[in-house]
Amino acid sequence: MTAPVVESIRVARMTVPLSRHWAPDVRSVTVLPVEVRCADGITGYGFSWTPTIGAGAVRAFLDEELARWWTGRAADPAGWSDAWAHVHEAGGGGISTIALAGVDLALWDAAARRAGLGLPELLGRTQERLPVYGSGVNLHYPLDELVAQVERWVAAGHRAVKVKVGSVDPHQDLERMRAVREVLGPDRELMIDANQRWDLPTAERALALLAEVRPAWIEEPLRADDLAAHRELARRIDIPIAAGENLHTVHRFREALDAGIQVLQPNVVRVGGITPFLEIAREVREAGARVAPHLLPELSAQVAFALPEPCWVEDVEDARFQTLGALVDDPGLSFSDGWVAGGPRLGLGIRFREEDVA
Repeated sequence: MTAPVVESIRVARMTVPLSRHWAPDVRSVTVLPVEVRCADGITGYGFSWTPTIGAGAVRAFLDEELARWWTGRAADPAGWSDAWAHVHEAGGGGISTIALAGVDLALWDAAARRAGLGLPELLGRTQERLPVYGSGVNLHYPLDELVAQVERWVAAGHRAVKVKVGSVDPHQDLERMRAVREVLGPDRELMIDANQRWDLPTAERALALLAEVRPAWIEEPLRADDLAAHRELARRIDIPIAAGENLHTVHRFREALDAGIQVLQPNVVRVGGITPFLEIAREVREAGARVAPHLLPELSAQVAFALPEPCWVEDVEDARFQTLGALVDDPGLSFSDGWVAGGPRLGLGIRFREEDVA
């Protein structure tokens, strides 16, 4: 069936306060709700997300480039590749793909609404539930607060947690991770995330110390752009390397696979939406590596429900949009005992309360 055309695309901007600050100066995230009206009367709701840098640039890109280009064309996410080719002159990834995600999500939402389905069912659900790991933006936490956070995750039933490392002194990281491992016990998994803070020699020294706590992976040990250094680090260490939240196209993910990265973490918004995410996940799977979607659990879980194999879903403490009161409706996902299940009755189920615009 031929898709109706896009009649209009509207972009808003809102600030969502964080109840648990990600850093002393990171007290909110910025969301750009995107509304796509189709000629058949269906409206799809998506969003772009930065979360702290570049929201104005992404909104301008949506308004000035994508809204103009997509209006009058088919309301079909299959047009993603043509849209990406159209804006590629401005950059293959980054602002361009983050902006593309807003339209792509809205088009998938409209398609699901048109079919009378929730998004996981439209994509073809293969997983009824997925394991969730507790995640925290917590390098600035004093040790007692970090331990208390890990105790909350254990009490909530999580079988894996992710904690930040990258202190000036790696021995301080080791002290903190020893305390975390003591709470977790021997059977739960501990992921560690350096958020690109190290260079190659520093990473090698730090990970030689941190191997004691048996990390399941080290995430972004080096600047994400430097895949050559990741290749060399992978040769020197035994801990699996995870990366991908700052990679924006399938081409970069192919390079990451070639560099020996074993856990690939596409962010559904940063890669450009559901359409490219599914392509990236397929290539990662065919290469024999693991997919672990980055952040946005209310979105990531829905897409991951349609993947052939189970994967971890990341859930940053107190950061779900529903928990923060930013959504019009409950997306219908149940987070309980370390698992996520369910999904929206219709569409994507993620529509923001724009009256709360700050």
